[in-house]
Amino acid sequence: MSLRSLKYWGFKVILSLLTLGFVVACQGGTPVDQSATVDCIDVDHAAGTTCVPDTFERLVTLDGVTFEYAIAAGLSPIATAASGLMDHMAEQLANVENVGITGEPNLEQVLALKPDLIVGLDVNQAVYAQAAQIAPTVMLGFEHSGQWKASFQKLAEALGQANVAQQTMADYDARVADFRAQMGERLSTLQVSVVRIYPDTINLYLKDSFCGTVLQDAGLSRPPAQDIGADDANVRFGNAIQTSISRELFDQADGDVIFLWTGENTAEAAATAQQKLDALQQDPLWRQLKAVQAGRVYIVPSYWIGSGPIAANAVLDDLFKYLVEPA
Repeated sequence: MSLRSLKYWGFKVILSLLTLGFVVACQGGTPVDQSATVDCIDVDHAAGTTCVPDTFERLVTLDGVTFEYAIAAGLSPIATAASGLMDHMAEQLANVENVGITGEPNLEQVLALKPDLIVGLDVNQAVYAQAAQIAPTVMLGFEHSGQWKASFQKLAEALGQANVAQQTMADYDARVADFRAQMGERLSTLQVSVVRIYPDTINLYLKDSFCGTVLQDAGLSRPPAQDIGADDANVRFGNAIQTSISRELFDQADGDVIFLWTGENTAEAAATAQQKLDALQQDPLWRQLKAVQAGRVYIVPSYWIGSGPIAANAVLDDLFKYLVEPA
């Protein structure tokens, strides 16, 4: 064999070994120490501690929540895993690559994108070891959607965007104050009910749900059956933010106004939920509710079960639209 051939085959063997080593690393093991080559800051998170680079250009998010947080913090992810409940983010998603679904990101796609930072909720912890071999990875702890403000600010701080996040929330607070001012004395007399139609149940969304926190900020009161905080709800219902009701308890869904939605992750489930809503609207017990009789049941999009500032502002849009009386 010629010297030239030996060099060629030697190169092929080395390349194969390097490739094999990377594939094995991506299947598990200890995350690579990224701090040796870049300036970074240690960030504690749900899966451990990661040295987040001071600057990054190719951010990938592993779910719709951290995608929304990144956008609201002034960042531009290049890709995200998504869910079916992101219609309020359609514009931001238009030029972003889809890398799977929440909890099941496609790491081969992520690897091909060569990210310099990956973030996701702790629901993605099963892929943390592999993701951390691709790029520094942060997993955000997240118990329920009512904690969206603290979660948003925590992630923004971890990514060096605390000031932008503070401004985002200041803008939100200003809109809340404007709503309160325009509502005036009506705030103290209006009870707002929030109902979700699932394919198999009807649920009330409670005080510390995502939309419940927006209603609290807006100064709106809730019916007694829905004015239940997360701790109490966990004890009573095993769920911090919602509870199911039977047909015999439809009165717990009543209020001066009812906001209602059928949003689901799949088209099939959404269609089933819509059929359930159609049947509900013909039910004599439902039609006895004062909000129904007053024509004040408003069907709203799925951002009412959102988890971030963009969804919160969309909920505020609906409150202005349906509750503020025309001048």
